[in-house]
Amino acid sequence: MLTEQDYKEGQLLLIDKPLQWTSFQVVNKLRWCIRKQFTIKKIKVGHAGTLDPLATGLLIICTGKFTKRIQEFMGQSKEYIGTITLGATTPSYDLESEINETFAIDHITEEGIQKATEQFIGEIDQFPPVFSALKKDGKRLYEYARNGEAVAITSRKILIEEFEITRIQLPEVDFRVVCGKGTYIRSLAHDFGKVLKSGAHLSTLRRTKIGSFSVTDAITPEDFEKQLCAQSI
Repeated sequence: MLTEQDYKEGQLLLIDKPLQWTSFQVVNKLRWCIRKQFTIKKIKVGHAGTLDPLATGLLIICTGKFTKRIQEFMGQSKEYIGTITLGATTPSYDLESEINETFAIDHITEEGIQKATEQFIGEIDQFPPVFSALKKDGKRLYEYARNGEAVAITSRKILIEEFEITRIQLPEVDFRVVCGKGTYIRSLAHDFGKVLKSGAHLSTLRRTKIGSFSVTDAITPEDFEKQLCAQSI
């Protein structure tokens, strides 16, 4: 049974982020639960790597003194599984925004899809989505995008260790990716469509691993709250 002091000294919590939740909401929920359980005013809680609201899966949450280790966990490789839908693009590169353009897919073959993955293996240049929380001139990129303002985005080096196609049922393509820090799977989906001379967007995403940590060992925010409350029964 974990005590107030345990959380202050530092705990690493594995949380399975639900769909539509922001990573910030998960942190707030856990912080609120801990403060309420132990009747304390302050406790440090932070996450090691944002997941978009439309993504589910593993979040590493650090409490107390372990928040100093967040950068360490963020630097570890991550595994994702998900679905890319071919033949259409969206401004956000996922389902957060409406489809803005459609493309033919009748020329796309299974062999072509498998071969396209080869172009993304290793260290590559990637442009982050304009609908992202990255800052330019002190302003979030999504703020420019939502205001209809054009903004120049620079590419950055990322590492894709593995890119495996696990199911093809056009227009859907399921995948598994192992990648380094700073990789946007939404951008990978968008660029994948370009390589196939079509368009594409990310339709589902789930983070399954961060380093040696797996989502199979994670619990939902609701289950965390139940476990915490059960301590006092």
